[in-house]
Formats: sequence, C-alpha cells, structure tokens
Amino acid sequence: MIQNTKCECGHQNHVGSILCESCGKPLSDEGGNAPLEMRYDGVARRSQRANPGVLDRVWNFFSSVKIAVYLIAITLLGSILGTVYPQENTFLNIDPAVYYKETYGTIGYIYYLLGLSHTFESWWFITLLFMIGTSLVVCSLDRVLPLYRALSKQQIRKHLSFITRQKVAFTGPLPSAVQGEAGKQTPEAWTEQAAEVLRKQRYRVHTDGTALLAEKNRFSRWGPYINHIGLIIFLAAVLMRSIPGWHMDQHIAFPEGKLVKIPETPYYLKNEKFTLEFYKQEEMSEGFRSKGQDVPKVFETKAVLYKCKADCDDPAKEPVLEEVHRQDIVVNKPLDYKGFLAYQFDFKPSPTLISVKPTLKNKQTGETYGSFELPMNKPAESFTAGPYQLKLKAYFPEFALDAKGVPMTKSNEPKAPAFVFAISGPGLKPEGEPYMYFPRQVDKVNFRQDEINGALGAKLELSVGSMADVAISEYVSYLNIRVDRAMPYIWVGAAISMIGLIMGFYWHHRRIWLRIDDGQLALGAHTNKNWYGIRKEVAQLLTKTGIDIDPKTLERKVNGT
Repeated sequence: MIQNTKCECGHQNHVGSILCESCGKPLSDEGGNAPLEMRYDGVARRSQRANPGVLDRVWNFFSSVKIAVYLIAITLLGSILGTVYPQENTFLNIDPAVYYKETYGTIGYIYYLLGLSHTFESWWFITLLFMIGTSLVVCSLDRVLPLYRALSKQQIRKHLSFITRQKVAFTGPLPSAVQGEAGKQTPEAWTEQAAEVLRKQRYRVHTDGTALLAEKNRFSRWGPYINHIGLIIFLAAVLMRSIPGWHMDQHIAFPEGKLVKIPETPYYLKNEKFTLEFYKQEEMSEGFRSKGQDVPKVFETKAVLYKCKADCDDPAKEPVLEEVHRQDIVVNKPLDYKGFLAYQFDFKPSPTLISVKPTLKNKQTGETYGSFELPMNKPAESFTAGPYQLKLKAYFPEFALDAKGVPMTKSNEPKAPAFVFAISGPGLKPEGEPYMYFPRQVDKVNFRQDEINGALGAKLELSVGSMADVAISEYVSYLNIRVDRAMPYIWVGAAISMIGLIMGFYWHHRRIWLRIDDGQLALGAHTNKNWYGIRKEVAQLLTKTGIDIDPKTLERKVNGT
C-alpha cells in the first residue's frame, strides 16, 4: 500500500509531496536555502507515484508535456506534408492514381501511394489528433487537481522555512513607530495596518493573530486549464467531422431536371434549370477578344432542395419527399438551408435525354390512341395509351449487344436508351406481344427497330410528334456541397481557449505570507509571473508600514546576495 508522510504539524501528506500541504514546511532537507518549488505548492501529482502500475505508466505517458510536444510536432509535420500537393477531395472527375503520376511524376506517385493525398482523413492523422486530445485531458487532470487541493485549503500561518525560502522574502524586527497604549510594540496592530495596505492593492486578506495571507488574481491560475478545455472541445469537434452526416465537402454533378440524393444526408437536390450567359464581344477586354473564346458571365442553377420524410433507405420504394427550400445558386451566393450549403462550382455541356412523351398510333390507319410520359430514370412498370396496356419488361439505358448478341447496357446513363414492352389490347394476344422502343431516331435506325418488332411494328408505332414532347438536359451543373455541423463547436472551443489565454497572460496570481514571532517579522511572496511587480508591491507594503527598505535591496535578497 502507498503510505502518506506526516508533518510535525500533524497533517498527512500525499507521497511525492515536496512541501507539507498544510503548513508548507519542506519535507526534505534537499535544496538548502534555495527558493522552494512552488508550482503546485509542493503537492504531489499522480504521475509522480513511486512503483507505477500499468495504468499509471499509461497515465504518465500522456501526462508528459514532452510527449505532448512530440505529438503536436508530428501532427504539424503531417499537416505540412498534406499540403505539398492538392488533396484528393478537391478533385472533380479525376482519377488520383493517374493525376499524381502524370502531374508530379514519380514523387507525386509515391506521395499518392503513401496515402498523403488524403492526409486529413487518414487513420494515422485522426489517431494523432485523438492522442493530443487525450494528452490534454490527462495533463490537465494530473495538474489541476493537486493545484485545486493546494489553493482551496491554504493555511494562513505558514512554516517559517516556507516563508523565508520564497523568491521574494524579508526578515527583520518590527518598526519602533508602531506603539500601543503602554508604549510597547503591538504585532497585531502592525498586522492590521499591513492588511489595510494590501486591501488597497486589491488583495484578499486573511489573518490569524499575527499571521497574514494576502492573495489576488487566483482565477488566473485556471487560465491554462480553461485553455485546455477549449482545445479539447476544438479537437473533439474536429474528430466529430468523421461522423457520417456531420461534415461534407464534396463536388456533385446535377444534370438538369434530375433529382440527386445527397450522400449521408436526408436531402435531395434537383437542378430544375441551368442558365449560362456569356460576355458579349464589346464587354470583353482586348486580350480575351484576341483569343476568340467565349467567356462565361453568369452561370446559375435553379435548385430545389427536398427532405426525405419516409422510405429514405428502402431501395424498393420511392422516398417520400418534402420541398424545404428553393433558391437560384450563382457564384459566391450559395444555397443555404440550416447549415446545408451548395456552392456553384462548375458546369459542363452534356446533352442528355431526360424523358419523352411518345404517342401510340396505328401505322396503317393513322389513328392515335394516346400518349404517356416516359422518364429515362426509374420508369414505371406499366403505361396506358387508349385501349392498349404497355408493361415494361426490360430497360437498357445504354443499349448494346454483347459478343453473343445478347442485349446489355454499357452504363446507367441514358446515352442510347431502349425499352422492351409487352403490349396488350384489341387485336393482340391477352398476354401481350413484345415491342422494342428506341426514343432516339438514330438508335431506331442503327438497331433496326422496325425489323426487330416484325409484324407488331408494322401495325403499331411508338413515336414522338415534336421536340415539345422531348425533355433534354443540356448542361450538368457541378455544385460544391458543404455540411459542417461541428463548426459551431469549433468556434465555441476556440473562444473558450482564447478566454483561457487571456486569463493566463493578463493577470498574475500573487500571494504574500507574513508572520510575527517575538517582534521579528518574516515575510514571503510568490507569483507565477512578473516578479518585478510583486517585488515592487512588497516594497510599498513595507515602506507604508514603517520599514524603510530599498526595492533594490529586496531584489538583491531575492537573488541571494
């Protein structure tokens, strides 16, 4: 078991304490008359335990300021390496494995292989941040608890050796100017006079007979730990960005007229219309006119934001969406909805078929039976055109034939869409007859639609009457989607950290102890910063209470001369 040491004043002290936690007497004779170590008033910390166990060794590792400095230095080095070349998350439609090698050569390829191209999302960088946060917590607990114990239970009458071994100290007889009614020196009267002087200097004064303790700006000692709390909140907020839905910074393509789900969020965004306007020749400078190229003046996305209310994660069902925001997005004027931001980033001409409205008619008589809306994205299972029913049997967004002549699709983009229907109705088999439909005229010719459909194709025809029945996406708008739910916590942590820094820099914890024994005054003072200031205050105290002393003499006493 760990045994505590006992001072002659009767107080039980923790093992590792340098001074008695009550009277302040040094618990060993080491150091002679050198100034005392007053960082925690000599109170022991957990990291100073003798014979530490496994948990104590882990605690000691993270409580070490040296280890914290090493962790911060390694993290800074990693951050520097992460900014040598662009990070992968800044790319748009670029293969990083090819980009780094072609742009930066072998060094760039090695940079990519080492994983430095996604430094700030890598496991080792996040681990370093976690270790720094753990070090801040352990360092703070290891120091703040002994400091609180030392400052909250200060004894007014300190041991004489504690007072005389302070950096600022004075010993000498009481001044003869202080006389009582019987013409004798009154230590109590001098003590009270000293207390009044210190109160005017904004000290909080406590007396015990002829002993005195004066203290001010104790709150400044908590500044470093408040700074640590702010940094812990800051780092925790940064780590929370790895939680799905808490942080996003992606570039997503939004074709005109298409509803796109935003990953890791309940939102869907639709680009209803993309508008592009170029500078006129007379509006451009001579340099641009000489190049003979068009310069975009305005590119704008008419965006509608939806929020999923039901069936959000069920691929077999259509999600139930509710419109929550509508806004035109232009450069530097993003869509902003409850922390969800969408910035206009880029655009690309990309004519794509969105939907058609074909009409079913009799080729022999010219009779039309009806039309229906046929989207290229998630078409319905069945359609009705007059007395005829069309059931969708297969859909190929980019129709092609494999080596065996079997229909297939090259991609999910509607570049050469093809639909296979089973048409049933008057004059047709009850179970329906197959009919293949290519919305694009060029595909009808290339893949010989009429020949494929045979007799049914000679009788019935699906076709679009005019371009008014065709919806085409001319452009793809690229938006930079940003979500950062951790940012408010980052700002809170930064503000708390700044408060702690201000507390520690602009205020100084000062204490003055004195005691009178047989007409002899012993005074000691300590501060965590600005020793010149406290020496000046001690000199003023002594001068105003009738003791002539040169501040320089007091300073020489501090230096041990």
